[in-house]
Amino acid sequence: MANPSKPSGLGRLFIRKSVEQMHAEHEQGELKKTLGPINLILLGIGCIIGTGIFVLTGRAAAEFAGPGIMISFVITGTLCALVALSYAELASAIPVSGSAYSYSYASMGEIVAWVMGLLLVLEYGLAASTVAVGWSGYTVSLLADLGVHIPAALTAAPGVPVLDHDTGEQIAVGMVNLPAIIGLIAVTCLLVVGISESALVNNIVVFIKVGVVVAFIVIGAAYVNPDLWTPLIPEQIPAPAPGTDMSIWAQIGRALWGVLTGADTGQYGVPGLITGAATIFFAYIGFEAVSTAGAESKNPGRDMPIGILGSLIICTILYILTCAVLVGIVPYTQLNNPAPIALAVDQIGLPWFAFVVKLGAFAGLSSVMLVLLYGQTRIFYTMARDGLIPQVFANVHPKLKTPWINTILVGLLAMGFGGFMSLDSLANLTNVGTLAAFGIVCLTVIYLRFARPNMNRPFKTPLFPITPLLGALMCIFLLLSLMAHDETRNFFLIYLAGGFVLYFAYGLWNSKLGKGEIVVGHEQPNPVQPNQ
Repeated sequence: MANPSKPSGLGRLFIRKSVEQMHAEHEQGELKKTLGPINLILLGIGCIIGTGIFVLTGRAAAEFAGPGIMISFVITGTLCALVALSYAELASAIPVSGSAYSYSYASMGEIVAWVMGLLLVLEYGLAASTVAVGWSGYTVSLLADLGVHIPAALTAAPGVPVLDHDTGEQIAVGMVNLPAIIGLIAVTCLLVVGISESALVNNIVVFIKVGVVVAFIVIGAAYVNPDLWTPLIPEQIPAPAPGTDMSIWAQIGRALWGVLTGADTGQYGVPGLITGAATIFFAYIGFEAVSTAGAESKNPGRDMPIGILGSLIICTILYILTCAVLVGIVPYTQLNNPAPIALAVDQIGLPWFAFVVKLGAFAGLSSVMLVLLYGQTRIFYTMARDGLIPQVFANVHPKLKTPWINTILVGLLAMGFGGFMSLDSLANLTNVGTLAAFGIVCLTVIYLRFARPNMNRPFKTPLFPITPLLGALMCIFLLLSLMAHDETRNFFLIYLAGGFVLYFAYGLWNSKLGKGEIVVGHEQPNPVQPNQ
């Protein structure tokens, strides 16, 4: 908790806010407790369904898991359920804004909160760029149906091959992903001007996204070729040496060892299922947004776990069915496409249905970009209020009532990544940041149970400490599978190192908590209803 004596040395790095102080800081901005379990389940479904299912499923099937992508979704869904229980406990005990950043500040101290802030930049900021690339793929396909054709070289990042939708052959090499940049410009302008989505608009967008997924499952099922599901787990590449034990447990053991040692990035076979699970992890990002509704829940101790786990179960079922239809219509080797569902519906040969699916994906992904960029500005806003980053990120426009400079800077950053980085690189980096953040959340639950045993916890994670510990270990495991890629590992390590330099050069000396200051209550600028 806050220490007015200003500790020095290592103790200064781990100075903590008290839970009571956090409640006082956010008292004025808290909303009425009006959300019940059904509201939270619907909110969770709206948050979860987005780029993962519309974009990354095809890539994961084509490059890693094959038809076994269905199994990969089960693996990732199980991990997220474990993490979700930890989020539910923290959200019920500390129902304030800031989510994982605030939880870390209240538990393990400022330096851990700073690291969490860095990770959340990857989870929200880069995720917005990833969504923009997926949105670009569906937008290009939708415009082509309307007779508007964008030069292929302007639809992908530099050096990324652009494939023909019908033949799968390379037709150009990317120069810049112009549609992604245009989409991010539009969303950034909306956030600068100020936009507050009503419950009606939120429900309409959720209905569109869920309707598109359900329609794809129901209509596409009639066009599935079951032969494309075989083999469910394609032969591993490169093939194991002759005489290698190929029993399922032996394969799992080798896959685990390959991940831990970084010796195998896993293409097909059992290793591919694991790498595929790490890749499509992006499809589940968003369930933690339900945890931020703890301050608005009628009964957080009961309703939060129902909302989080209920939405996860429903989405996992929809995801598995979607994958079954997708790989049953298009051979998995042809699915490495930024708009795989659009590719599938084009092959079905129902023009009206293809148009509806693409239009639904366009609308749904547009809202995801909006909320992710908003989420990033909110994180920077909170960190600036705490003094860890410059005050300019907390400046609110006198007329628009939005953190406009913050929003413009975040938008420009997202445009740079979305326009000039490939979907693969963006997705991997986003997943790395999110997995690391989720792992810290699980460890935070364990830490607080011992450090603050008497803290009021309306909901407690069951089977403690097994559940949060297993969640943390699974996060670390999938994180290692992604870090086996040199490009991802090098970027992540350099990014963290630069972040620490920034903290010791600025944040450490300007932290309001470190100076003994109390951040007074405030009203959040123009809140946006979460809807990923």
